[in-house]
Amino acid sequence: MHTIELTEEELRLVHAALRSYLDDFGHEEADVLRAIKALIAKLPRP
Repeated sequence: MHTIELTEEELRLVHAALRSYLDDFGHEEADVLRAIKALIAKLPRP
């Protein structure tokens, strides 16, 4: 387990980057989509 501290701006950037990354995958990468969605769910709302 790792802990990192982010400013509000950094958190917004991480959310935006993950959402953008998520949009780049198609149906063939269902495992990647699930992993990204699970990671986004762990992050607090900016």
